[in-house]
Formats: sequence, structure tokens, C-alpha cells
Amino acid sequence: MRKSIKKKIYQYTAIFEPDKETGGYTVTIPSLPGCISEGDTFEEALKNIKEAASLYLEIMRKRKEGIIKEEKGVIVAPIQIKV
Repeated sequence: MRKSIKKKIYQYTAIFEPDKETGGYTVTIPSLPGCISEGDTFEEALKNIKEAASLYLEIMRKRKEGIIKEEKGVIVAPIQIKV
């Protein structure tokens, strides 16, 4: 009988910052300290940060550290301030 591998899906907020000097994006996940990646396009940056986060969580699991879960209800929205 085969063992089935169960995987959980975690959701995190990723911050994509355009790099004005070289183009592309730098991406961080604030809930996963030190988890950072980049890409020449938004799509590449998205793919890369997913891979970085997956490796980050895999290392945490292997070290038997608790998986960091982001609080639900986080809202990210641009705001404008008149000065």
C-alpha cells in the first residue's frame, strides 16, 4: 500500500517592489523574515518568491521549528496622503 503525502497550503502576503535602476522586482514576505527573491518580470518574481518561500518552510519543517502562519485578515491597500 502506498503512503500518501499530504501537503498543506499556506498563504502569505508578498511585497513586490519595482527596481527603478535595473528593472524587475524585488520581493519579500514580511511574515517570513529573510525570505527575499527577485525577478526580471512580475511573473518571474512571483515564481521565484514561491520557490524561496517553499524552501524556507521546508527548512523550518526539517529543523522541527513551527511553521510561521500569517494572521488572516491582513489587508494591503495603497493610500494617498495630501501634504
